[in-house]
Amino acid sequence: MSYWDHVKPARRARAVHVHDVARASVDLLDDGGLRAVTVRAVAGRLGVAPASLYSRVESAEDLFDLALDDALGNDPDMARALVEDDIDDLMLAYYRHLVRHRWACQVVAMRPPRGPHYLRLSERLTVLLVELEVAEPLTLAYALSNFVIGSATTAHVARGEHVAGVDSAVAPTYARLHAQGHGGSAERTVHAGIAALRAAFARAS
Repeated sequence: MSYWDHVKPARRARAVHVHDVARASVDLLDDGGLRAVTVRAVAGRLGVAPASLYSRVESAEDLFDLALDDALGNDPDMARALVEDDIDDLMLAYYRHLVRHRWACQVVAMRPPRGPHYLRLSERLTVLLVELEVAEPLTLAYALSNFVIGSATTAHVARGEHVAGVDSAVAPTYARLHAQGHGGSAERTVHAGIAALRAAFARAS
C-alpha cells in the first residue's frame, strides 16, 4: 500500500513534520541507497525518537514514497521543464533527475508513484500529448516514462558498454555494429529513443 493511500494527519502539536521526514529520507537514499533508509535511521537524522516518526508513517516503504515525491518536487530542472511546452525536454529532465537519484527507479518499480509532484508530472505529460492529438496519449505517456526509467536504471553502466566484448560467433551482426560504435552519449541515445517513440505514435495517429 502506498503512503498516499493512507496519509496520517498530525495528532500532536510537536509531531515531526512530514516534509522533514521526506527530506531526511532523500538524503539517506542519496548517500546509501534503499538499505540505508529505516525508520530508526531517519529518526536519528532528525534527532528524534523512532516513535515520533510512527505518528506520520507506518514503515520504510512510506519513507520511500515520501522521498521519491520530495526529490522530484525539489528538482529545479524538473520545475522548469514542467512549465514549458516541450515533451522531449520534459522527458530528458526526468531522465537526468532519475540518474541523479539512482534509487528512485527502484522505488518507482515497487508501485505506481501517486504523490502530488509525480501526479503533476503525469498530468503535464498527458496534457501535452493530448494537445498534439496523438491517438493514444496515455499509452504513449506510459511508453515514454517506462523508456526513460529503464534508460536511467542502466545509465551508470552505459559508459562501459562499448568496451565490453561481444562474441561474434553468437551475435555476428551485433558484434559488427558494436565494433563500429554508436558515436554518442547515453543521453543522446535517450533523446533518440524518445523521438522514435513519438514518431511511431504519430504515424499510428
